[in-house]
Amino acid sequence: MSETAAAEQWSVYSAAQNLPAVLNDPNRGKQSNFFVRTWGDTFVEKVEIVKSPFLPDITYSHFESYLKKVGRRIRRHRKLSHTKFEGNHIKARSKNEITVDASIDTIPEIYVKASLPLNEPAVFNEVFPNISNANNNNNDNKNHQSGRLLQERLSHYLDIVEVHIAKQVSQKSGAFFHAMTSHDTIMEKMGSACNELLLSSSDFVAALELISSTQEVLAKKLAGVTSLRHLPSQLKEMSRLIDKMLSTEFERYAAADLHRPFEADTGILEREKLVSLVAGLLRQQHLQFLETYKQEAVTAAQTLLKQLLIEHLADVEDDMEHCLTGSGEAPPSLDSSHWLQVLLLASEALGKLVQRVKAVHDVIKYTAEMSAGLPVHNDFRPNTDKFLSLEELGRVEVKLRDLLVSVCDYCHERLASLVSTQSDKQNITANQIMELSDIVENFTDLCEKICGRQSPALKAAFKIQAGNYVHKFHSSRKHKLTLLLDAERWKTAEIPSEFQLLVDKIASGEPLKSIPSSPVEDNNKKLLNRVSNSLKIGNQEYVTVGTVLILIRLVSEYCVCAYDLPILAGVIGRNLAELLRTFNSRSCQLVLGAGALRTAGLKTITSTNLALTSRALQLVLWLIPHVRGHFSSISNDVIPSLDAVERDIGNHIQQLESKILSIMSMLLGDQLNDWDAKPPVPSKAFRNVSRHLTKLYEAVGPVLPEEQVGDLYEVVHNNFKIRLREQLTKMNIRNNGGPQHGVVTSELTFYLETMKGLKVLPEALSTSKAMEDIWNR
Repeated sequence: MSETAAAEQWSVYSAAQNLPAVLNDPNRGKQSNFFVRTWGDTFVEKVEIVKSPFLPDITYSHFESYLKKVGRRIRRHRKLSHTKFEGNHIKARSKNEITVDASIDTIPEIYVKASLPLNEPAVFNEVFPNISNANNNNNDNKNHQSGRLLQERLSHYLDIVEVHIAKQVSQKSGAFFHAMTSHDTIMEKMGSACNELLLSSSDFVAALELISSTQEVLAKKLAGVTSLRHLPSQLKEMSRLIDKMLSTEFERYAAADLHRPFEADTGILEREKLVSLVAGLLRQQHLQFLETYKQEAVTAAQTLLKQLLIEHLADVEDDMEHCLTGSGEAPPSLDSSHWLQVLLLASEALGKLVQRVKAVHDVIKYTAEMSAGLPVHNDFRPNTDKFLSLEELGRVEVKLRDLLVSVCDYCHERLASLVSTQSDKQNITANQIMELSDIVENFTDLCEKICGRQSPALKAAFKIQAGNYVHKFHSSRKHKLTLLLDAERWKTAEIPSEFQLLVDKIASGEPLKSIPSSPVEDNNKKLLNRVSNSLKIGNQEYVTVGTVLILIRLVSEYCVCAYDLPILAGVIGRNLAELLRTFNSRSCQLVLGAGALRTAGLKTITSTNLALTSRALQLVLWLIPHVRGHFSSISNDVIPSLDAVERDIGNHIQQLESKILSIMSMLLGDQLNDWDAKPPVPSKAFRNVSRHLTKLYEAVGPVLPEEQVGDLYEVVHNNFKIRLREQLTKMNIRNNGGPQHGVVTSELTFYLETMKGLKVLPEALSTSKAMEDIWNR
């Protein structure tokens, strides 16, 4: 009561009480039910409880004996209680009669003021007037008597105030309790409306902030208020229910987002709702929702694949029962075309799913960074909404990375399972393996851009499948080459223009991406019968056999296959080296080993056969560096086996040349053994020597290059001189100008004329002076 009000007449109607002190009706007790969303009779589902068969049927008769026994005691107890109450009421009434007539004005003004500062001497002396006098007189009896009188007087004042307050409360009790009840209802509805408004607008963070701030106020400013003693537990329960709401709503959102049909756009479903849910979950430090979203993404991937397979299995003519597993693996009954179609659609669908997960990932990351107070996209939000620390943000980012990596890995594993279902017994074409390569590369690149790392499962499965294809590819071509070699008659082949185009393409040094088609004229008709006798490469002309032409095409197919399958370029390169080694070794067996006499029906292996084989091998030697350059341009894998094949082919060429020289040495040696230095000149032996030299030129001249022919004849010439010297020594013919010397000179002149006519020796070696060393002993 203020000093201004004290001057007015005070009555019991002027008494006031702090409203929060009487907020709760003591008879109501702790409230157990309060709003979460919207209260009503439908908030909790009503379930009828069936009567238990194990409980007996209790009726009123079971209590009759008890009621009769206790009834007499109850009536006696009530009688005694009523008598005691009458006695106490008489005493209280006498007290009221004494004090109710007393006016409130009889109470000294000092007791009705707003404060009672007993630490001030004046106030203290007024309340305890006899304390100082009692100390001066040192009379204990008087001190005791004055203290008792003071206590009785203060008690009297208190009784006056209590009687007036009781009277006022009794007169206004109905209105008072009505106001208190109305206050509870209003506060409940206001709180319910506030939270319902926040929750209906999905502003979970604001609702949680409201609860948190209320709890803080209760703990700091309203601690000890009895009427609010149940509110903290209610707020805690509300927070727990909001947690459950957040989890449930996020699960519903994840299912709706990941299982909705794929549209042309990849927009985020209800972005504002997602931000609100994520913010609320982050506010409560519940990061388990990321694991929930990951599991839902896995389920969506399984559903996608399973539905896709069901749709395409309906198109398969085979009506056998197909077993689908929960992960959506394809049965092995799909043919190559259906299998590839399913794989393409599956990769596209999973790619869209991964992109959808990435979009949600970006929103979650954006919300987390905003919640940590970080600047995002040059838009810095004030720290009013900051509730994540940098350490907590780091944990969220780690889980987000794990989300992307896990989803991408799972999609790779499912596609890898689809790739692995293709049976080795089913044929797959080159175009199909190229399509498979494109599918794998596109999906792998997409996932690598999204999660920042490569998933090995799909590429490993593709490598196995492609390896099977490459093995079949190599086996079929190796078998084809072997058959062609066995049937080869080692004669000069006519060369179609398409092989000249292919060689020109290889000689350009560019990677061989495809095999050029046959040339066409403006009228789109193929040029028929356009053939040549040799392949023109630079300033060289290669006369070769038909098998080598097919070999060049096979080598080109290996190069194109390696270009289309760079992941297996090393394997393809080693297979190609094996193919070239097969050609080299088999041709050696057929020509040098005379195997062609049996396989191709040749009567003998001639110098022409040897020369053609040598020139064919030279063409393969020219091809190897270009093959090596092609493979190095598409892969870092080194193919050392090509070097070994190159050395083997070089040795084979030398053996073929040695074979030709040995044949000529034997033929010319046989003629010199039968030669006798007698007229007529030229003798039959030297005429045969000239004929052999001419036939050799006819055999190797059109096949081997001029330089190689010259080198070959130079060796033949030197070998002839050595054998002639040995024969002259044996015949004891000397350079003495005798008749035999003259015969030898004439024979040599005939021999040199033959060499000059063939134009295979340098001019310095085809003179008579160059032959003088045959006389040296």
